[in-house]
Amino acid sequence: MTATLTRADVAAAASQKRRRRAPGWLAVVPLLAFTAVAFGLPAVAMLNGAFTVKDPVSGTSSYTASNLSDSLQGPYLTALVGSVKLSALSAVIAAVLGLPLAQAVVSSRSRALREAVLTASGVLANFGGVPLAFAFVATLGNAGVLTVHLHLADHGWDLYSFWGLVLVYLYFLIPLMVLTITPALDGLRAQWREAALNNGATGVQYWRFVALPVLAPSLLGGFVLLFGSAFAAYATAAAMVGSAVPLVTLQIADALSGNVLVGQENVALALSLDMVLVAGLVMAVYLPLQRRSARWLDA
Repeated sequence: MTATLTRADVAAAASQKRRRRAPGWLAVVPLLAFTAVAFGLPAVAMLNGAFTVKDPVSGTSSYTASNLSDSLQGPYLTALVGSVKLSALSAVIAAVLGLPLAQAVVSSRSRALREAVLTASGVLANFGGVPLAFAFVATLGNAGVLTVHLHLADHGWDLYSFWGLVLVYLYFLIPLMVLTITPALDGLRAQWREAALNNGATGVQYWRFVALPVLAPSLLGGFVLLFGSAFAAYATAAAMVGSAVPLVTLQIADALSGNVLVGQENVALALSLDMVLVAGLVMAVYLPLQRRSARWLDA
């Protein structure tokens, strides 16, 4: 005998289903609240300050775009361009050096070597700030161990320069690239290489026409991630070069400490907004590349 469901039974079942789903939605509420407090409030304060100028005479505040225009002129623009150049160059070099290192780890038959390299990469990728600056100063500074023993100063070596900062950034960017690209390398199918070799392709041709096109989205995504990490770095550069190398993070620190003209107290917030816009553009490039790479490697 077939039971007939009444309208009340359907409503009761739907109500019970909603009650079962309620705890799942409630579990997200603390995360959303934390995100709103930790990220939303500072973002609103930054936006408000970036467009606010205080009159030094009357003390009144008004909304204007003068802070943004000032942040894109003179030394502020030089610092922003310097940060972009430093981050882009460091990311390119780290991506070029990190790819073959990650491939050597993936193709190795030693599981212990793979785990050791990946563990060390995870540690080194998060090693930065003042300790990293001190390590390089003690090693390659003007009176560093290697500088003295190898007479690097006689050959024009200067750690406290643009290229010295690039070298320091590579210390944590290359391990980060290894961690980023290793899953993509793991996703390369052995059948693809076998098919290429069976059709007469060499190893170089396989990498040129098969592997690299498949890895291109992941490589570009890794570059974007490295760029963002280098672009946001502050403590290492501040401890090493100070104002010798113009960087936007150092300019923000100077502005926050009051080292600005009267009436330009909120230029630091405008510079922060510039960094957020650059980071937003970087993420707008990174996310589609990551999705495209996932479709290829999960196929």
